[in-house]
Amino acid sequence: MFQEKIGVRSVRLALGLLAGFVAGQALAQDAPIQRVEITGSSIKRIVKEGALPVQVVSKEVIARSGATTVADLIQKLPAMQGFTIEAVAAGTNSGGRTTASIHDLGGSYTLVLLNGRRMAPLQDSGSAVNLNSIPMAAVERVEVLTDGASALYGADAIAGVINFILKKNFQGLTLDAGVSVPTNPGGKNANASITWGFGDLETNRFNLLMTYRHDEQKKVKATEREFSKTSYIPLGHDGQSYIYDRTSTSGTAANVNVAFNSKANSAVGFNPYRAVNGQCAQGFFPYLSSTPAANYCAVDSASTIETVPESKRDTLYTSGRIKFSDNVTAFADLSLGRFDLTARIAANPVSVAVPLNSPVYNQYVKPFLNPAQQGDVKSATATYRASEFGTRDSKTVTDVIHFVTGLDATVGGWDMNAGLTYSKYKLEERYTGGYLLNKEFRSLINGPTFNPFLPTGSASSPTADQISGSIFHGAVREAYSDMRGFDTRASRELFTLPGGASSIGIGAEYRELNQVQTASTAAKNGTIYGYSPSAEFDYTRESTGAFAELALPIVKDLEVTTAVRYDRYSGVKDKAAGRTKGETQDASTYKISARYTPTTAVLLRGSYGTGFRVADQNDIANTLVSNGYTATAYDCPAALSQADASLCRTGRLQYYSYLGGNEKLKPEKSKQYTIGFRLEPSSSVTFGADLWDVRMTNQVSSVSETQAFANAGKFRDLFTDFADPATGIKSWAYINAPINIGRTHNRGIDWDLTVGEKYSFGKMTLNVNGTHMLKASYTVPGTDNEWTDSMDKYGINAAVTFRNIAKAVATLETGNMTNALTVNYRNGYTDQSTTLYNVATQAPSLAPIRLNVPSYSTIDYQGKFAISKQWEVRGGIKNLMDKEPPLTLRTSSGHQIGYDARYADTMGRTVYVNTSYKF
Repeated sequence: MFQEKIGVRSVRLALGLLAGFVAGQALAQDAPIQRVEITGSSIKRIVKEGALPVQVVSKEVIARSGATTVADLIQKLPAMQGFTIEAVAAGTNSGGRTTASIHDLGGSYTLVLLNGRRMAPLQDSGSAVNLNSIPMAAVERVEVLTDGASALYGADAIAGVINFILKKNFQGLTLDAGVSVPTNPGGKNANASITWGFGDLETNRFNLLMTYRHDEQKKVKATEREFSKTSYIPLGHDGQSYIYDRTSTSGTAANVNVAFNSKANSAVGFNPYRAVNGQCAQGFFPYLSSTPAANYCAVDSASTIETVPESKRDTLYTSGRIKFSDNVTAFADLSLGRFDLTARIAANPVSVAVPLNSPVYNQYVKPFLNPAQQGDVKSATATYRASEFGTRDSKTVTDVIHFVTGLDATVGGWDMNAGLTYSKYKLEERYTGGYLLNKEFRSLINGPTFNPFLPTGSASSPTADQISGSIFHGAVREAYSDMRGFDTRASRELFTLPGGASSIGIGAEYRELNQVQTASTAAKNGTIYGYSPSAEFDYTRESTGAFAELALPIVKDLEVTTAVRYDRYSGVKDKAAGRTKGETQDASTYKISARYTPTTAVLLRGSYGTGFRVADQNDIANTLVSNGYTATAYDCPAALSQADASLCRTGRLQYYSYLGGNEKLKPEKSKQYTIGFRLEPSSSVTFGADLWDVRMTNQVSSVSETQAFANAGKFRDLFTDFADPATGIKSWAYINAPINIGRTHNRGIDWDLTVGEKYSFGKMTLNVNGTHMLKASYTVPGTDNEWTDSMDKYGINAAVTFRNIAKAVATLETGNMTNALTVNYRNGYTDQSTTLYNVATQAPSLAPIRLNVPSYSTIDYQGKFAISKQWEVRGGIKNLMDKEPPLTLRTSSGHQIGYDARYADTMGRTVYVNTSYKF
């Protein structure tokens, strides 16, 4: 009985519960035993024989989650931490990309596969795959290998593997539709899909499958949620009243910065409107980080952004299979996708030069300078925000094509598979509002009526015609990743051992990855006011790999599997530079795993392996390019002031930043192990846990801006000058470039408990699962021996590692009705250290303050009713108690303030209905 109960039920089902909650019928009966390929091994085998921790998210689990996107499904698994969410599109050029990250190791170390094969990675994020590329309507199940360094798929899968298995051999026609509506304003989502399949592979010798889905997500404005409506946040802490001020010093009633020729006069900044009228303009705040030399007014720019951007998604998946004989089957899979996202952020902050001795200068600037200053002025610059021109709107259109064709065959006792892959990930970024035409806007601001120091609605404000004629509409960049590859693998039984037949798996693969980015003509020729175009590049790299795997059933209850792999990566061919950057890099890695069953109710397993990952092409080959602004504002460091005070900005402000590469980067390496067990004391109770440990060395990292500004003397090489493209005025800029010195050490336990029982009124199932982190340490960038961590605190990596993330699911099945209640939990943490404004003393706090961000839990409910065998309806409520994100004072996002969308639900209570009809 052990082989059936422990092997099939505990591994296939109980581990699947780690990824969600148990499918209702799964505990009642086991699937027929068959030989299949399981994620993490190249050997086709009966499912029960696996020794690695594979979590399975079944089709039923996907439906019960209420997830509307693949990212929503995957990122809510307890084992996931450190991923990228769609909301980062607010203020970045991400296009709404979403990633997966197992055990907080990062998206670059988590390998995402489609039907067991790689996809083209994100163009601007190296090896990570955008989850928006996955056709959700076609997903049959998801297999999550939480043990890394896979010999089959690549030694770079250090965190693990997520394999999306798509539908195959489907017959009939299914229509699906769903809608979800938050009880708060905005954020409505709707989707509809159709799936059609014809022919049975076993009886008709062929099958054709097609599925299409359309999704639409409406926006949520910052002002439509209480937690996101402002960047001027009053709060209490330890009996004191404070204000967290993340307002912006760029506004329509602009501030002015005045620089002087001689060092005898220090630069000054002030608000001319307040100087004339005695107070800030309506809608503005006194800037609480002002100094005597830089006394500003500020605007609440965060209130104008979107918490959730609007988007549209279309995916089409087609699959064809022809069985030429009992031993040979040809297949072809084509996945197409288009993701259209529009992100809106605060109106454009632009620098406007104020001509010396102009009427505006003579009225609003000169009178507030002393005589010595008046005769020594070098420049006067207004920190203007083009509010009348509307929010900055960027539309990113992402197109995905993934095509695989090949053969499955059984020849001479070998199970063989070979395939050709073509995969492309392409995006185009367009500006649709708020960005300014250079010629037209300069003509406007140089005109006789323009006055940047007066608020919106004044007589000098731009007219509607001037505004419409000054806004740029068009593309700014295009980027794509183009991957071509061939792979082949085979497995068969070898000789017989006391425990049964041994098996071997072998394989090889070749890939070529071409990553290209081009800036539009308008972005490069100065058409857009104050705009620095994205870097242009054309990089290509080739890679080859080969592996061998041997499964040895030593005795009846003990199986050992060994695997070795060799990978080789060429240098990066830089087409623009006309040369290869970086060296050819190769390595051999290995993995040993075992499973032991001392009794029919106990399964013990473990593994040890090594990993190898080369740096991303961008990290190696990038030239120094403009990368916007720093995430937060800084005082000019003393080391930089001493080097050249004229490059310091006046007061506490954001600085420009650069992004660069490093041709000398070496491969990252890892060592890791897992030790786990499964217990099934009865047919209704299953418990299991896996201890995992991953160490990485030679890791690619960079010095954060916070570190660089805090110790500018030590990191002096990371600063250079930058000329504002709007005014030509130079100031200091921070350089973000990778280095090869980091180390990390992560350790934790994945665990789950499932109890299922039948009663007279129905079947009840309770599953509780989670991840408990024991260690998440990393070296401070720029060192290889100074360790820190982000465990339950906001670390220097601008992120939190949560010690405990858990999910509890209770289900009740009564005839045609199934009810499920889900509780999601993550513990609290210590917030980022922040200086607040003390209301009582009317001055900044004497010491930085760290809030305690409380734990966060949400409750979801779903009910499923099977109207007939063909028709079922699901309805539910996500975030039943309408739990808002807790207050956090992080400064890692310049646009989303007061909350962290990575760690909490920004949509709020949401009611949804999904229906499916099978013809």
